[in-house]
Amino acid sequence: MGAGSLIVLIICGIAFAGGGILLSKVLAQTSTNAQKGQAYECGVPTQGRSWIQLNVGYYLFAILFLIFDVELVFLYPWAVVVREAGWMAFLEIVIFLFILFLGFLYAHKKGALKWM
Repeated sequence: MGAGSLIVLIICGIAFAGGGILLSKVLAQTSTNAQKGQAYECGVPTQGRSWIQLNVGYYLFAILFLIFDVELVFLYPWAVVVREAGWMAFLEIVIFLFILFLGFLYAHKKGALKWM
């Protein structure tokens, strides 16, 4: 698999994405009305201003969830080859999990995991 395959893959990806967008522009019916510009939340009509400030804690909670979730994805390939990898790989994953645990303790100490 050389550079040519990568170029073909990139071109196919761009063509697939662009083709989908172009196809939706050609085939989809469009209409404009004032209701499309309004905020929508669970079918309940908005009251007052829609653009309000939210607590930054929600964003921190979401980012921490994504960080720990993505880090857990790295455990799957390790688990697949754990027997062939040997003790060195086991030591590396223990260090990796220890660093994750330190990050969890830091976030907990700073209060980033409190919902409200």
